[in-house]
Amino acid sequence: MTPRARAVVFGCGAAGFAALLLWGMAGLPGFGRYPGPYGDVLQRVGVAQRHATDLVSAVNFDYRGFDTIGEEFILFAAAIGVLEILREIRGEVEGRPSDVAPDRELRPMSEAVRLLATLLAGPIVLVGIWILAHGHLTPGGGFQGGVILGTGPLMVYLGGEYLAITRADPLALNEVAEAVGAMGFVAVGIAGLVATGAFLTNVLPLGRPGNLDSSGTMPLISLSIGIEVAGAILPLVEQFLHEAIVVRGGPGAPR
Repeated sequence: MTPRARAVVFGCGAAGFAALLLWGMAGLPGFGRYPGPYGDVLQRVGVAQRHATDLVSAVNFDYRGFDTIGEEFILFAAAIGVLEILREIRGEVEGRPSDVAPDRELRPMSEAVRLLATLLAGPIVLVGIWILAHGHLTPGGGFQGGVILGTGPLMVYLGGEYLAITRADPLALNEVAEAVGAMGFVAVGIAGLVATGAFLTNVLPLGRPGNLDSSGTMPLISLSIGIEVAGAILPLVEQFLHEAIVVRGGPGAPR
């Protein structure tokens, strides 16, 4: 296909997408106007039924939990697809990244950046764990906590080098964590199916609202999602960093 033909195909697709987007946005309710009763009903009964003080997490991990499983596996499949695209090609060799401008060289990492990154690595991981553990009590949860956990090892890269992050956070461990986290959510759902005959039924004690051990199976689901999200982000980041130090066309490289 010629570049002109590609541009025409893309233009038709973009125009159709823009038309559908504008059509959908035109049907949205006005700002501040809530036409559905769903949120109002959950606001009245959510805490009493699920003992979760963060109703957003109650919706994601309980009332609408089956949909959340689909969202989790979308991320799982997307991460696998990107890793497959960025897979190591036989014949690649590693070396110092080169700048696209021939008259400019990459400067070494600033000592101030190294120090700040080293000091932030631990606190970032701690904040991620806190948000992950308190997702059923305050805004946060598995998705947000997993993203924050995934940025912690990046500080290791900024404070050291690419090889430091591969040693501190092995790629194989991340792939196992991603799979374990994804299947952990499903395992909680199957436990409810076995115990009550209904998938994702909350089978653990609900506890007292506001306590860390409240909300039954929601903290377990949040933990599983956090592990899966962190396990998906870190391999992607490592592969992108790997691509930055790969020199194409080394001995034996495919042409």
